[in-house]
Amino acid sequence: MEIAYKETVYHVSYLTMIGNFVLSIFKFLAGLYGHSHAMISDSIHSLSDVISTVIVMIGVHFSSMPSDHEHPYGHERMECIAAIILSILLVFTGLQIGYNSLLSLLHPQTIVIPHIIALIAAIVSIIIKELMYWYTRYYAKKIHSPALMADAYHHRSDALSSIGSLVGIGGAMLGFKFLDPLAGVCICLFILKPGVCIFYDATIKMVDHSCSDEINDKLIHFILQQEYILSIDSLKTRMFSEKYYVDLEIGVNENLSLKEAHQIAHRTHDALEKEFPDIKHCMIHVNPKTN
Repeated sequence: MEIAYKETVYHVSYLTMIGNFVLSIFKFLAGLYGHSHAMISDSIHSLSDVISTVIVMIGVHFSSMPSDHEHPYGHERMECIAAIILSILLVFTGLQIGYNSLLSLLHPQTIVIPHIIALIAAIVSIIIKELMYWYTRYYAKKIHSPALMADAYHHRSDALSSIGSLVGIGGAMLGFKFLDPLAGVCICLFILKPGVCIFYDATIKMVDHSCSDEINDKLIHFILQQEYILSIDSLKTRMFSEKYYVDLEIGVNENLSLKEAHQIAHRTHDALEKEFPDIKHCMIHVNPKTN
């Protein structure tokens, strides 16, 4: 893995981690002094972003380690493990926020009308978290990082939860006190959805799932365009984090020499890895065919 990959992840992670830490403190104080259950829950969500970013950095560190004797295929799946840990953190955070909010709804006498500072904090949080989402998403797509993309969606879920806080706090200030803890329940749902999706996506990449039909069709079309290849006898693909392996059997003229058949396979191998940069490795077997 290129050094630029690690440097990009670390740069993005450091900036968003500092921003989330400052934002979580601001929101917690605003929720505490503004008497807003929703804002306190939102601040906990932001603090979980700090922890998630640390997990992403750890995952990228291990996944970028070079191949060794015990791990000849590299360590890319470590990043998927980081994404799974992050998804579990998201689900746990969402359930905790939802539980606390439901307790307040069941005991309405404990609900206090929020102060304007909580409303301001919600607006500030929406703006900052949405900027963090687009910033992280841009670099995640640029370097094809699943863990960084998971972190981006964590920022988006925090922005959505702050919208829920804004509605809840604003409604409570207008006299509908139940809207503040109800916003906490909404925040729970906003957090749970990306958590489950990230877990599913990372799990798929951990269990040798095949590539999409679109990628397989492109591979077949490209292979059949190569000179001297008469047929594709077998094509198997499997995901390996954001990369994928290709196991291919091709048919060539049975009258060719072993050296000529080998050269066809070698040229096809190089052409595939050049045309499809996400291929981690390509293995080609040659079968004899009658013209």
